[in-house]
Amino acid sequence: MNIIISGGTGFVGKQLSESLIEKGHHVYILTRSPEKKIDTKQVTYVGWLKKGFNPLAELPVIDAVVNLAGTSLFGKWTKEKKEQIRSSRLEATETLVDMIGKMTKKPKVFVSGSAVGYYGTSVQDAFTEDTKKRGHDFLAEVTYDWEETAKQAEDLGVRTVLARFGIVLGDKGALPLMQMPFRYFAGGKIGSGEQWLSWVHVQDAAGMIIHSIENESIKGPLNITAPSPRRNKDFSRALAKSLHRPYWTKAPAPVIEKALGEMSTLVLEGQCVYPKKALENGYQFRYSNLSEALEQIL
Repeated sequence: MNIIISGGTGFVGKQLSESLIEKGHHVYILTRSPEKKIDTKQVTYVGWLKKGFNPLAELPVIDAVVNLAGTSLFGKWTKEKKEQIRSSRLEATETLVDMIGKMTKKPKVFVSGSAVGYYGTSVQDAFTEDTKKRGHDFLAEVTYDWEETAKQAEDLGVRTVLARFGIVLGDKGALPLMQMPFRYFAGGKIGSGEQWLSWVHVQDAAGMIIHSIENESIKGPLNITAPSPRRNKDFSRALAKSLHRPYWTKAPAPVIEKALGEMSTLVLEGQCVYPKKALENGYQFRYSNLSEALEQIL
């Protein structure tokens, strides 16, 4: 298949590209700087989102489009940062939907990145793709608008998957930041430690996207999480064990709030999310156990 990936040079995008290449597919990675990249037999870099680029003129018939573009959530959420988080996601998604609309032959599927932040936060509730109620904090609102933009592809007759990512674990992303206190023998739970963390190994994140491309019965929300969410105190204990470091201290919530501002909701609050749709559609997890996932990464 010919598959477009926006955000293909990012953490998840790289893993997805590698996995698709292993399966014999050709990947077209959309980038603002194609002149800095080198094409290979199975990877072609195509310029977009800058004046002068016309990606449709460079693309063959496309079978699937995957949207992983968007500014990182990491960093203090200033007014400017929040606008970047929002605008980068909406701009990329709007542009891709517009591209799909102009394609003479439409792709079979559009997989658009989203986030479990859609559900809002809760210490006691559990969420699946059947959950209709959504949150109303900043990230939930952005995610809602992001998904509504992506769903415009449905009006073009294209099967649309809303890939709601949890915390993706690998050698990049959140895990290097999470393990830093433990490496300095200062690790422990954050805040109350009761908040949920819905995680997924990066190989499974890529695997679930590919599964959704290949499985025509998958559409709408798809939780990209492992089937074993953990509370922060348990996740931290497992991380300490994997790093052979003590689990003994606590990061007080007020300190985290002062350091991170509104972004602190990502670590002080959380949601318990299950990948019901992936399991019902036969996805086989490589890493459903947290300790095994951490062992493989670390």
